[in-house]
Amino acid sequence: MQIMLLCALFIPVLSGVVLLAVPEKWLPRERLRTLAVAVLFLTLAATVGVIFGYVMGQHTPLTLFHLTRQLSLVLRIDALGMLFLGFISFVWLLAGIFSLEYLNHETHERRFWGFYLLTLGALQGLSMAGNLVTMYLFFEMMTLVSMPLVLHAETHEAIMAGLKYMFYSMCGAYMALFGVFFLYYYCDTLDFTAGGVMTVQVWNQNSAILLVAVFLMIAGFGVKAGMFPMHAWLPTAHPVAPAPASAVLSAIIVKGGVLAIIRSVYYIVGAENIRASWVQNTWLVLALITIFLGSMLAYKEPVLKKRLAYSSVSQASYILLGLAFLNVGAMTGALLHIVFHAFIKTALFLSAGAIIYKTGKTRVNELRGIGKEMPVTIWCFTFVSLALIGIPPASGFISKWYLATGMLESGLPVFAWLGPVILLVSALLTAGYLLPVTIQGFLPGADYDYGKLVKHEPSAKMLVPLIILASGALIMGIFPGGLIRFLQQIAESVF
Repeated sequence: MQIMLLCALFIPVLSGVVLLAVPEKWLPRERLRTLAVAVLFLTLAATVGVIFGYVMGQHTPLTLFHLTRQLSLVLRIDALGMLFLGFISFVWLLAGIFSLEYLNHETHERRFWGFYLLTLGALQGLSMAGNLVTMYLFFEMMTLVSMPLVLHAETHEAIMAGLKYMFYSMCGAYMALFGVFFLYYYCDTLDFTAGGVMTVQVWNQNSAILLVAVFLMIAGFGVKAGMFPMHAWLPTAHPVAPAPASAVLSAIIVKGGVLAIIRSVYYIVGAENIRASWVQNTWLVLALITIFLGSMLAYKEPVLKKRLAYSSVSQASYILLGLAFLNVGAMTGALLHIVFHAFIKTALFLSAGAIIYKTGKTRVNELRGIGKEMPVTIWCFTFVSLALIGIPPASGFISKWYLATGMLESGLPVFAWLGPVILLVSALLTAGYLLPVTIQGFLPGADYDYGKLVKHEPSAKMLVPLIILASGALIMGIFPGGLIRFLQQIAESVF
């Protein structure tokens, strides 16, 4: 298990460093791509090894550095970490395969692959972190090594977007660091433990300052998840980044903030300590605002990738809202949406990337007839759009059902019914900003000039990842039983 933990972390990290360090003449394009994809497959294999070891009962942690009981770097796998490891490494591989063709029109490909692999390593470390200090270090590393993916094009717009991403992320990280300091002082250990490590006596004696610390951690880590009012980096960063980078930024990296919040609230502080407090109420309000605001801005946005970015702002807060209700049902829905949204949003951004790559069209009003030109791509876009809206039997319906029922069962005044209402309104807005692409794409109207129709379907390197992601979003909704039981066990373990 310890060897597998090391491999899952250091295969992508060391490979990324090597790609950035070696002279460019040593790595012609084909050799570079072969090496990068091989590393992605090896990382997935190491991840499978870690998961297999955990299933077989091997839970031995690995200490990378030890100073005191609280100041140590520890890798450890548990059920929650196994969940994140699994979908991160799989989705990262599919987006990497898509990049093999997409990067044909991009410069600085070696730099892209280097930081792409380093970011994967940071996310692997974040998923396997055994304590709060380790998690925070990998969280910061994730920000630093993912920023070059945003400013990859080196245009003025890209550089400003990268700086904005860094500024917002650092502000959030410093807020979270304030909370880490206080938890370090008041907790005997910072090792992740289901249900939390904060004792009732210590909490009752210092609840006022600890509530402030917890809120700053939720708000700080929530910046990465795009929670209002620190959401503005998402619609700025996504349009300028290459499509594969946009896909993982939206579908995976925002989940880094979600994971950090789950670990802080449910594995260190304890959900019971913040129940019915101003922290829970404020968290609920911010999540509800973000869901509605993100959906409304997406509905009004004419640029496709920017529309999808605003959609991510809204959909990530579905997860945060479910977590904020602090009960098993809503948390199960939130965990389901973490997985489903990763598949759905990756497919949406890769579809947008394929459209841009083959046609150069970036605005929604330019996509009339696109379904006739790129039928397979737009069918994949359509299936995952239906899943994101929550149309059964697609996967999004399952996660939203558990979210809504968990909210109704919470018994919280106002929020118990306001939450499902906002989810329904957001679903209608989601249909309003996604389905026009499909409708206008396949039904362009009688005045559409079919004589000038040109097929622009991309190659298998782009289509195969899209088909796998769209199929996964559908199949997980048809056969969700095993995943639901697994995620319910995670949720039940922290209450």
